[in-house]
Amino acid sequence: MPAVLLVTSFSLAGCSGISDDLAPSGDDKRPAVEAGTIGTRVGQQSPDFSMLDTLGNSRGLYAELAIPKDAVVLYFIMWCPVCDEHADDMRNNVIPNFPDVRFFLVDYVSGSVLASRDEQLSNGYADITTLVDFNQAVFKMYQASMGTTVVIDGTGIVRMNEDYKDGVKLAETLQILP
Repeated sequence: MPAVLLVTSFSLAGCSGISDDLAPSGDDKRPAVEAGTIGTRVGQQSPDFSMLDTLGNSRGLYAELAIPKDAVVLYFIMWCPVCDEHADDMRNNVIPNFPDVRFFLVDYVSGSVLASRDEQLSNGYADITTLVDFNQAVFKMYQASMGTTVVIDGTGIVRMNEDYKDGVKLAETLQILP
């Protein structure tokens, strides 16, 4: 037991400055975004992109925003149990409250329209449009990970870009859209 304490002490001694990691402030320490810039961070104008949906239709961000809607929501899914839980929560607790928002699942792992359609149907998401992110282009552009949720308002401004937790932040973001 003393050997374990000694090894732990030495390993922690080399980790100066980790105390705030053990009790994080919750403050967003990313640099401020300059208004009017193009990018994928909150406050920036989203670059346009297009992907095929699982029915083979091309879907462009600004074409979707041209249809009178309050926002577009992208949820990056890889068809795992965690993603399924998040997508179910979104479908049951968020989507019904925001009929003027376009929700899309973004499949960044299947690699083809056919494979993505199979995953969409076998996982029970025929009711949510799924986009196929070939080569993970949009995934990389938004610096996403499994479960990343992006909200882009009707003017193309990114309002949220973070991992889905329980739907509360997503609903709050959608409620205060301009």
